Amino acid sequence: PYPHWLLNSMLISLMTAIATTMLGALAAYAFSRFRFKGRRGGMMGLLLIQMFPQFVAVAAIYLIVLNVGEVFPQIGLNKLAAVVIVYLGGAMGVQAWLMKGFFDTIPTELDESARVDGATAAQIFWGVVLPLAAPVLAGVALISFVFTLNEFVIASTILQSTNNYTLPVGMQGFISNSYDKVWGPFTAGALLAALPV
Repeated sequence: PYPHWLLNSMLISLMTAIATTMLGALAAYAFSRFRFKGRRGGMMGLLLIQMFPQFVAVAAIYLIVLNVGEVFPQIGLNKLAAVVIVYLGGAMGVQAWLMKGFFDTIPTELDESARVDGATAAQIFWGVVLPLAAPVLAGVALISFVFTLNEFVIASTILQSTNNYTLPVGMQGFISNSYDKVWGPFTAGALLAALPV
């Protein structure tokens, strides 16, 4: 069972890390460089949402995924895409806050000089700011990857068949029985989980 579980974990973690890093970078750039109505409230909203962990809303997440799955079966219960989408929602606040702080340290004079040369806001983001933000992008992607690789509560709620389990959810089955704990395969799974990181 390890190869399926590890492959599912790696797939979910990579997709989540890439998507949250890119979406977080877009949000952080907007909050850092643009002045718009609701900017301050939006940042405070992200900060407040971060205070509540995702597993506080497990019942609500389960019901949302169940109901959405009736309309869009590809992102319903027991689908890896549903887990990725739930992780995207949970990580956006942290990612945006971390990257916004870093984007604030990149001089705005670079944006202004690119604008004088005729660059659009998108060209400035992709060609000037994003390459300079490579260290924070790598750090945020790594944090997201490690978190989703080791996450248990949300994955165990959404994924229901053994073939779709992630490694932490599958490994829990080795030690969940009261009188039959299989520590050898459990520790082998823990080593497999540590290798990608």
